[in-house]
Amino acid sequence: MSLYEEEVQARWGNTDAYRQSKSKTSKYSKADFEAAKVDQEAATELFVYAFGNSLPIDSPKTKEAVIAHRAAITKWFYDCSIEMQKNLAVMYVEDPRFKEYYDGRVKGLAQYVHDAIWAQ
Repeated sequence: MSLYEEEVQARWGNTDAYRQSKSKTSKYSKADFEAAKVDQEAATELFVYAFGNSLPIDSPKTKEAVIAHRAAITKWFYDCSIEMQKNLAVMYVEDPRFKEYYDGRVKGLAQYVHDAIWAQ
């Protein structure tokens, strides 16, 4: 088990979301994981577009990104409620690894994604 997997299990191992994700992903092929990444990247690109065009966090395009983000998680990993998505958004700005993922695309994107998700 990798250090990352150990951390995930320690933090969320007793949650329904973790169990659901483990159940789903245990059946995935390499192609499934690649398809999941495509869906996640597509949602991120919607955020990049909205942020790059200075769209308000409650604009239709930004809302589309929020919905796509939640839908990708639900499709591939676990039922992602709005409340769960808001918890993820907090992690995106507080955990340096997630912040780096988003801000590595465009500086300031992590905060924008957070704010857009919280605006729903």
